[in-house]
Amino acid sequence: MGDQPVRVLACGDVEGRLTGLFSRVQSIQKKSGQFDLLLCVGEFFGATPEAEAEWQQYKTGAKKAPIHTYILGAASPETVKNFSSSDGCELAENITYLGRRGVFTGASGLQIAYISGREAPQEPAPAHCFTSADLSALVTSLSSSSKFRGVDILLTSQWPRGVWHYGNAPEVNTKLCGSSSVASLADRLKPRYHFAGLEGSYYERLPYRNHVVLQENAQHVSRFIALAPFNNSAKKKYVYAFNIIPMKNMDPAELVKQPQDVTENPYRRPAKDKTDTKQAAFSAAEDEEPVHQFFFDLSSKQGGAFQGRGRKRPSDGDGRGRGHRGDWQPKEPRRHPQPTGPCWFCLASPQVEKHLVFSIGTHCYLALAKGPLTPRHVLILPIGHYQSVVDLSSEVVEEMEKYKSALRSFYKSKGERCVLFERNYRSQHLQLQVVPVPLDRCTTEDVKEAFTVQAQEQNMELMEIPQHTDLKQIAPPGTPYFYVELDSGEKLYYRIQKHFPLQFGREVLASEAVLNIPTRADWKECKQSREEEEESCKHLRDDFQPFDFAWDD
Repeated sequence: MGDQPVRVLACGDVEGRLTGLFSRVQSIQKKSGQFDLLLCVGEFFGATPEAEAEWQQYKTGAKKAPIHTYILGAASPETVKNFSSSDGCELAENITYLGRRGVFTGASGLQIAYISGREAPQEPAPAHCFTSADLSALVTSLSSSSKFRGVDILLTSQWPRGVWHYGNAPEVNTKLCGSSSVASLADRLKPRYHFAGLEGSYYERLPYRNHVVLQENAQHVSRFIALAPFNNSAKKKYVYAFNIIPMKNMDPAELVKQPQDVTENPYRRPAKDKTDTKQAAFSAAEDEEPVHQFFFDLSSKQGGAFQGRGRKRPSDGDGRGRGHRGDWQPKEPRRHPQPTGPCWFCLASPQVEKHLVFSIGTHCYLALAKGPLTPRHVLILPIGHYQSVVDLSSEVVEEMEKYKSALRSFYKSKGERCVLFERNYRSQHLQLQVVPVPLDRCTTEDVKEAFTVQAQEQNMELMEIPQHTDLKQIAPPGTPYFYVELDSGEKLYYRIQKHFPLQFGREVLASEAVLNIPTRADWKECKQSREEEEESCKHLRDDFQPFDFAWDD
């Protein structure tokens, strides 16, 4: 496969609902094209008679999985009967049990490390549990090579204890959640992606470093994603789609790129940091034990637990750059990422045309578009310097979503639908274009078709992103792309290869099929005088105020 990305689906606890899962997979593949493999963490089998009957259909060949599916072993005594031995094997066509622990390397070179079951409470270990010997053997088999840099993917059923440190808080009881041994394993194996299940919750942690800044050479970041059970009643995310180029095929400089929202390693906290005052949901002041380093003394070369200096991520203050008329400076600009040179869109920059700004939140602001397609064509921009949506920290994403919701409500009150698009190509600061389209002009399906048809005419194929898939799962930081979000929630994506028409988004919306204002496709042809811009912005500010959450009470 060379440097071609492997397309992967990961799923949480299936609990025997195989037909439902594979129907969902087929639906995803119908919309987004074929994926190469499906990885399942947590409990794959169910313990009910219905689940057993369903499994028999796949076991006998009456039904077949539509994708190569790799599963972990039992995580409870009730499902042990489905695994005849601790060795990996094919259980049914296209359904493979990876084994008790080990490393699976695909034809592409993708390296997947795995450990089945839960941490054993005592010896001898029950069949659905792993032991310290399992972890020691797994770590030794990988890290004994001097070229070992980490694995592409780590699959565990249990969460790693303390993974939430320095990061965003999960919706679980952190006092009871996770295994210290899995945390130690993750620290040693440095997975680029680590998936887990069993907790009934979805949690995507901010990416974390595998090196100490200024003390060690830069290494790739790790991402931990916990997935909820399949088709859970709480509608929590249970499937995760992403593209990954195997580490062995990547350019080293590309591999170690650090995203904007990267945090310190949660497993390497110095003693002084282990009584965090900032607590996750449901936790008590002294809720976690230190990560148990039981297998770090495998050899003198490997040494003991890492003792590097960690630090807490700075917490946000209360200051908000609110929507006061004439007060357009963010209260604490130093907290936002800054550009290395002049930028027309960083709010603290002298180049910003502040007379176009009509709302300022804590992390984002709204501005009238320069040379707008329509009077209510606006931009959502981050206050700090971010190049694209996939580079944003979780706090910025959260506020950007609030602005999207506010604008949708605003446009709806005007009898309009909302179309958003982003061009991450030949641009240095994220500009999310938000364009209203009158409901009586065309349907959402018409807008979608207009984008698709015009893309095909220029030999570009827009891909539809699955509903529960975030853009950052499809486009790693640094990837040039064009992205569209429709009011139906449908999302279209094109990875820019070489050249891309800079006005493509405007051209589609200005076309006869949508707004029918073809002469306004180029913003330079729609320029207004400063006085006209100020008047338009004032009118927009007053009009939008009832929907503006950033406005002072």
